[in-house]
Amino acid sequence: MNSDHVKPTRPSVGNCSGCPHRRDLLTEGRCTPGDVCVRAMSGRQIERFFRVNPALADDYAGDSFWERRAIAARYLSQRKLLPLIRDPDEVVRRVLAYRLPIEALDELIGDPDREVRVTVADRLPPDRVERLASDPDYLVRQYVARRLAPGRLFRMIRDPDRQVRVTVAERLPLESLGLMRDDAEPEVRLKVAERIPFDEAELMVKDIDWRVRARLAERLPLDKLGDLLADSDPDVRTIARNRVERAGFDEDEPDRDAFGQDRDS
Repeated sequence: MNSDHVKPTRPSVGNCSGCPHRRDLLTEGRCTPGDVCVRAMSGRQIERFFRVNPALADDYAGDSFWERRAIAARYLSQRKLLPLIRDPDEVVRRVLAYRLPIEALDELIGDPDREVRVTVADRLPPDRVERLASDPDYLVRQYVARRLAPGRLFRMIRDPDRQVRVTVAERLPLESLGLMRDDAEPEVRLKVAERIPFDEAELMVKDIDWRVRARLAERLPLDKLGDLLADSDPDVRTIARNRVERAGFDEDEPDRDAFGQDRDS
C-alpha cells in the first residue's frame, strides 16, 4: 500500500459542550481539546490533564471509565484511595497497591490480580510478608522468598516452584541448608553447594549432577576433595587436581590411578 494514501490517525477529541471545565480551565489554557483533555477516550490526554490539574483527580475517583479512574488514582488524595480498594478494574487496584499506606496493604493480600499481590509482597515489611508465602502464584512467592526474614524461610524449602527454591537456597541460614541438599532440581542443589558448610558439603560429593560436584571441587578444602580427585567426570577431576597441584598438596590417601583405583590393589 502506498504510504502517501494512509490517513493519519486523528486524536480523540472530547466533547467540550458538556464539560464542566469549559468555562474555567479551557479559557485559562489548563486543558486543550485533542491534547490535554479529561473527557477524551485517550489515556495520554487524560494523563496530561491530571498532570496539569492534579487537584481535580478526586472528582474522578468514581468515574465510569476505568482508565480515567486508574489515571486519577495516581493523583488522588489519601482519603480518596481507600474507597477504591474494591474497584472492579485491576488496573485501578494496581495503582492503589503502589500508593496505599503500608498499614492498609493487608486489604489487598487476597486480591485476585497477580500484579496487585506482587506489588503488595514487594512493599510489605518483612515481618508481615509471610502471609503471602503460600500464594498460588509462583511470582508472588518469589518476592516473598527475597524479602522474608532468613530465619523464616524454612517453610518455603519445599515450594513447588524451582526458582522460588533457588532463591530460598540463596538466603536460607547456613545451619538449615542441609535440608535442601537432596532437592530434586540440580539448580537448587548447585546453590546449596555454593554455601553449605564444609562438614555437610562432603555428603554432596556423590551428587548425580556434575555441576554440583564441580562447584564442590572449587570450594572444598584441599584435604576434603577426596573422591572428587577421581570423579567420573573429567571436568570435575581437572578442577580438583589442578587445585591440589597449584597448592603443591601431597595427598595422604592411597595412590590412585586415573580411574580412582588403588594402585596397590
